[in-house]
Amino acid sequence: MIKSEILLKLEQQKVVVVIRGNTKDEAIQAAKACIEGGITAVEVAYTNSEASQVIKALNNLYQADPHIIIGAGTVLDSETARLAILSGAKFVVSPSFNTNTATICNRYTVPYLPGCMTLSEITTALEAGCEIVKIFPGGSLGTSFLKSIKGPLPQVRLMVTGGVSLTNAQDWFKSGASIIGIGGEFNQLAEKQQFSDITKIAAEFIQLAKT
Repeated sequence: MIKSEILLKLEQQKVVVVIRGNTKDEAIQAAKACIEGGITAVEVAYTNSEASQVIKALNNLYQADPHIIIGAGTVLDSETARLAILSGAKFVVSPSFNTNTATICNRYTVPYLPGCMTLSEITTALEAGCEIVKIFPGGSLGTSFLKSIKGPLPQVRLMVTGGVSLTNAQDWFKSGASIIGIGGEFNQLAEKQQFSDITKIAAEFIQLAKT
């Protein structure tokens, strides 16, 4: 898949799940539960020391399904970005913008979605080739922030992560979000090995995204 195809699939899906996991197995099982529920965009966070192995394992499991996209999250630097890309990550997400990470992702033609909080950060990210910018933490900034951003920057495509739930997801979409990033509840359930509940909630998010 080329960069534009990946970005298009992320926007069509509308939901990206952030999988952390305390272990490799926990992360894989949580990701599988989300995919079973219909979420096809999975962001494996590098807060898990085995994130690279998780990305490789998931790519192997779903290599026959072109709809499933495995990416990397909580990528703080270019070294981690390269490691993630070589492990098979199809997109890279950061909590903040990093110039060197943008450069390495452009070099490998992999979408980079950096976390931004200000107009200056968003503009810098756009100028560095980031086609979708992550607004983080969404819960602290609020839906009105997205509306404000869309005023001077109507062309920017936004993913919101942090504070997104089933009860407010539609509000984020109505305020200008192209994609929502979720994960907190899923990772809490994964710690308890409640994977069937993850599948159920994932399906609810997908149904909501279609309305």
